[in-house]
Amino acid sequence: MKVVTFAQGNSMPRPGVLESKKVYDITEYGFRSTLELIEGDADALKAIRGATSSNASYALDEIHLLAPIQRPPRIFAVGLNYQEHAAESKMTVHVVPTVFMKLSSSVTGPDTEVILPKNSAQPDYEAELAVVIGKPGYRIAARDWEKHVFGYTIVNDVSARDVQLATSQWTLGKSFPTFTPLGPAVVTRDEIADPHALDIQLAIDGEVLQNSNTKNLIFRIPQLIEHISSLTPLEAGDIISTGTPQGVGLGRTPQRWLRDNEEIVITIAGLGKLRNRTRAEA
Repeated sequence: MKVVTFAQGNSMPRPGVLESKKVYDITEYGFRSTLELIEGDADALKAIRGATSSNASYALDEIHLLAPIQRPPRIFAVGLNYQEHAAESKMTVHVVPTVFMKLSSSVTGPDTEVILPKNSAQPDYEAELAVVIGKPGYRIAARDWEKHVFGYTIVNDVSARDVQLATSQWTLGKSFPTFTPLGPAVVTRDEIADPHALDIQLAIDGEVLQNSNTKNLIFRIPQLIEHISSLTPLEAGDIISTGTPQGVGLGRTPQRWLRDNEEIVITIAGLGKLRNRTRAEA
């Protein structure tokens, strides 16, 4: 099931299910947002399984998709989680995952603009597979990881490298407005047989710059969930963005930064395409 948030004209955002190029409204089931649906986890999904047969539906050209989770409780991002990306960044992989935060105020949806801030000369792109937590938990064992996953989505971990790397703290350089494109949907875990076997690709104006597979993750999802939850309880709606493969602008020769009016398209097998266009801040 593909869970989305959508709006029609100037209407308030609503949760829906995307199927066969149509979006089905699920508000009549009592869910005011996708976060409420995620908090209900398996029972909530069971309640809406028949939504596509009877609910009001809209063609994609009648609505616009928003970030599937408008304000995630927290966004845990993982750095240096592909060996070749760590090498191109000239950084050492630690014995535990490198985890930092992206502020939820940086979230934007598909087909929106990524604003390149005027106080950064080095905006960069990062295609990432993201895990959406369903069942909350503290000190979750790696073997139990799937019980706590609601689904998966795509994240572009946009980064202002000059701000990010000015200090050892990465959060602010990763959290400018629109620096976390998210979507287009949260695909429930039952639709993804193995999240560690997904092709992941990023292209800018048709040029492929990142091309890998999630089998190359250093710390896999069970390890990430176990590690993060050993330190802080995970909440429903939390996002864990699992890291980016090689090919980012920072690691290229010459370095390749995002420019005004470029189309970024991230494709992950089974999750669809996340498409955004850049705009330089005036």
